[in-house]
Amino acid sequence: MDEEIHERVRDYIKAIPRGRVATYGDIADLAKAPSPRLVGRILNEDGHDLPWQRVLKADGTCAPHLRDIQLQLLHEEGVPNLDGKVNLRDHRWEQARKPEPEEPPGLW
Repeated sequence: MDEEIHERVRDYIKAIPRGRVATYGDIADLAKAPSPRLVGRILNEDGHDLPWQRVLKADGTCAPHLRDIQLQLLHEEGVPNLDGKVNLRDHRWEQARKPEPEEPPGLW
């Protein structure tokens, strides 16, 4: 694995503020990593000292095997969930938000 990408992924995860979340894809985009799966792999192998609970799947859900503890940690940070899903529109880290697409010009 490319050490530079590894460290960029770790740095972006460290930078997610308390009370905010990002997706694996958000972190991959920011760190210029080849895929969200690599972000998950880095978290799995070298994420014990990171705020891993702030990284979610693209639909705002947690990894099934971490769901209960991840939701509890997020709740303690002020991030609510509805039936195990975090509202990304309300709680996504501002740096990870993609700009709203511009509307194409109208016909009139």
